[in-house]
Amino acid sequence: MIAPLIKLPRILPGFLLASLLFLIPSSELRAQDWVRTGSGLNNNPIRLAAADMKPVGNDPQMPELKNVFDATLYGDLSASGVFDMVSKSMAPTVTPGSPQEINLTQWSAAPANASMVALGSINVTGGRITLSGWLVDAKTPGNPPILGKQYGDSASTDNARAIAHRFADDIIAQLTGTRGIAETKIFFVSARSGTKEVWVMDYDGQNQHVVTHGGPSLSPRVSPDNTRLAYSSLGREGWSIRMYSLELGRFVSFPCGVPGGSNFSPAWSADGGKIAFSSSRSGDPEIWTCDASGGNARKLTSFRGPDVSPTWNPKTGGQIAWVSGRTGLPQIYIMDADGGNVTRMTDGGYAISPSWSPNGQFLTFSWNRKYGPGAPGGQDIYVMDIASLRWSQLTHDSGSNDFPTWSPDNRHIVFERAIGGHTSIWTMLADGTDQHQLTRSGKDFMPNWSWK
Repeated sequence: MIAPLIKLPRILPGFLLASLLFLIPSSELRAQDWVRTGSGLNNNPIRLAAADMKPVGNDPQMPELKNVFDATLYGDLSASGVFDMVSKSMAPTVTPGSPQEINLTQWSAAPANASMVALGSINVTGGRITLSGWLVDAKTPGNPPILGKQYGDSASTDNARAIAHRFADDIIAQLTGTRGIAETKIFFVSARSGTKEVWVMDYDGQNQHVVTHGGPSLSPRVSPDNTRLAYSSLGREGWSIRMYSLELGRFVSFPCGVPGGSNFSPAWSADGGKIAFSSSRSGDPEIWTCDASGGNARKLTSFRGPDVSPTWNPKTGGQIAWVSGRTGLPQIYIMDADGGNVTRMTDGGYAISPSWSPNGQFLTFSWNRKYGPGAPGGQDIYVMDIASLRWSQLTHDSGSNDFPTWSPDNRHIVFERAIGGHTSIWTMLADGTDQHQLTRSGKDFMPNWSWK
């Protein structure tokens, strides 16, 4: 049943299924300052050093757990987009276990030149790991610690990573007012086992594992409270929107996702109360909404040509961006949540896969601005300021890039990149810098970042 869909004209599956095209990726070019400012990326990042934790006790698990913790904390802080991290090679080799043990002059002087230092002690005893973590101001000795907190859990490498994630996010929240992404998850579709299923991984690509069984499955979207997963699945009724409880580990009822036609690309409202999706139950694919319980289905668009890939304004909940082919090639539009006040956002080319930033200021989407007969094309990720319609290209000359979605801290974007027939999940900062490949099976696509 999939083969005929794959043979559809590119305009239909490219933004209707946003999945069967296996498009993707890009390269790196620094975006405009307005992108950095609007996304919360600091143009003057804080110079931060992360001291290795001081070991307490002689438990045989200590070396492994300490190494996992130290590496994870440094990686989380480096990936945050907030800090200019002091290289381990430039940091003092001492391991202060508390603010009373640190010589701040060592850390604030060259070559480290740290403005702040994260430090602490790690203790493994009786099958438990305990971490006392601190953040201190290296430039003003005598000031009280900026942050001091204790963490604990059973002793395992997974829990050492989890504690490092919590400490990193607490540091970022203390300094910026917004928690980091270290504890977040990324859902995606993978065909690595032969069938397209929904998988999940940590934000940094660790702990990849399958969630659904019995695919094919596409377009996973996790609820704002991280308890439910909506996605499109091919079954006896055709393509329907299914709802999976991550808490219960089983499917739950979602009546409006099934009746008639093909149903794709679910999207949650920020309050978790509604879902928007594309459905052809009335003929052309149109944008519909319904309650998260599956009731009160309502059609929002009515125009010849497919309407697909909705995404809510998470700041207000009062607007939806989506893709429409009403003028020919697909373009990005915005409308009120009741279907009124339709505004076209892109001015040509082939624009698909919009995602709305958490602060409501930006759209990111995939755009081939050279698309057309005989024209050399480039499928790249762009970001647009909604108020001014200014845009900036984030990926360049590196495969085909598609399906971008924002991280909950507004500073990162995850996306899919295809090179030579292989697709992988990548992340980057919201200005297009610091691009990292997260998956390597060559059959991973359509990522979605958890809300928290």
